[in-house]
Amino acid sequence: MTDTEVVHLSVDAGIAAITLDSPHNRNALSRQLVAELTDRLERSAAMPEVRAVVLTHTGTTFCAGADLSEASTGPMTGTANALLAVLRTLADLPLPVIASIDGNVRAGGVGLLGACDIVLAGPLSTFAITEARLGLAAAVISVTVLPRLDSRSAARYFLTGATFDAAEAQRIGLVTVATDDLVGVLAALCADLRKASPQGLVESKRIANRAVREAIERYGDDMIELSARLFASEEAHEGMTAFLERRLPRWTI
Repeated sequence: MTDTEVVHLSVDAGIAAITLDSPHNRNALSRQLVAELTDRLERSAAMPEVRAVVLTHTGTTFCAGADLSEASTGPMTGTANALLAVLRTLADLPLPVIASIDGNVRAGGVGLLGACDIVLAGPLSTFAITEARLGLAAAVISVTVLPRLDSRSAARYFLTGATFDAAEAQRIGLVTVATDDLVGVLAALCADLRKASPQGLVESKRIANRAVREAIERYGDDMIELSARLFASEEAHEGMTAFLERRLPRWTI
């Protein structure tokens, strides 16, 4: 871990802003980023003046998914456990979490969005669930993504890894609002949340998030095991190596 933080926290007028800021690896889910994100969420929940959390990013990418440079150095069980833990933290946090993005979202980054309560996407946003192209499957993130999507769209994008835009993400349920006025929509939403009581927000979130929380508890452990097994496979090694070397994997026809 470096001495430089990659996740920042600031609070203003009852809103905690958590910013992913690791542009060198496109905000990949490194051990450091996941640990710091978890810490910033927990710190936000402990502040009585905070009414909601906004999760955002610097640069052109919200989150690129797993840090493949770390994935090639050892077993992924610990990483999968940490990812599930941060998804659970997002889903169980006693505060609404709004994702405000205007950039690329890939693989595990889509899982973060699935765990958020409200997702706002600007015009530069693109999305892809790319694991199948790397010899993997969207295992751990499925617990937060599948409850959000219609089943036909889930099959299409889980299987193909195809890229889609913010309008399509809204249509299939991953995004709440696709907008060209991200700042204005976010400001209006935060104003509305400030009018709600803390107790009302906690219990309303618990009701609205029931399907995601149940999926985490029911399937989480199995998905960790599947993720670790796939990451250790020969196909995944080839897929990740090909990605890092900027070439097509050998199975491509």
